[in-house]
Amino acid sequence: MLTQFAIRLIFGMSLVWCVMPRSEVTSGFFRIQNLVTLGLAVLAFMAIGPAPVAEGAEPVLSAEIVRWIAIGLATMSFLGSVMWTLERRAAGTRFAFGIGIVSLITVVLSSVPGDGFLTLKGNLTWLTEIAVAAVSGATVGGMLLGHWYLTTPTMSTTPLNRVNWFLLCVAVDRLLFGAIALGLFWPFAAEDTAAVGATSWTSTHTVWLMLEWTGGILGPLAVSIMVVRILRYKNTQSATGVLFVGVILAFIGEMTGALLRHELQLPL
Repeated sequence: MLTQFAIRLIFGMSLVWCVMPRSEVTSGFFRIQNLVTLGLAVLAFMAIGPAPVAEGAEPVLSAEIVRWIAIGLATMSFLGSVMWTLERRAAGTRFAFGIGIVSLITVVLSSVPGDGFLTLKGNLTWLTEIAVAAVSGATVGGMLLGHWYLTTPTMSTTPLNRVNWFLLCVAVDRLLFGAIALGLFWPFAAEDTAAVGATSWTSTHTVWLMLEWTGGILGPLAVSIMVVRILRYKNTQSATGVLFVGVILAFIGEMTGALLRHELQLPL
């Protein structure tokens, strides 16, 4: 689970690099971001292990393959940091897109079995994984970008605005996928009802679902709306503080949601 968290965060952060106006941000920011994803890739490599899954639900990518992918992501992140240090912005951008593509493929193929792409449940699962990763990456990327204004206070607020609007869009996507999943897989008419889940629904799952929606969906939505209003006054540090709260909420929602999806084998 820790490996999946790290890979999702790598994808989410690299996605932010791809959508933000890179020409308006100094190279030092991207150098540090690549070092962060380097550390996350090493964490993914060290934490990986055979995860217990339901019979027939083994994902396309095995743990051993993901281990080698983590090594590749670490190497790409290191080379990307070198390019940004040398002010080779074009090369650094290519590494950013490369990290994003590789981590996207890993997130998708490590979340569903091969036949999952032929079912509504399987497709909703990997779409949910992408949305979760994008929300976490946007909150972390926005928070770190906000801190970067301490070193370059004259930098335009356009990049932070773009990242925040991206957070709003992916949070809405996450809300949409979550609502669809609840409508399709409503498994908790009673605590002893197994329904379509891999196990019976209990009060613990109810708590996890509440934490996931509060922290991982509604929290980032509220944070992005607040930051939009704050940035009207060019107050980047207040916006950064709000985004820091968003990071905490997103992580709480992501981890409890991962527990829920793993135990029930449902894209909730």
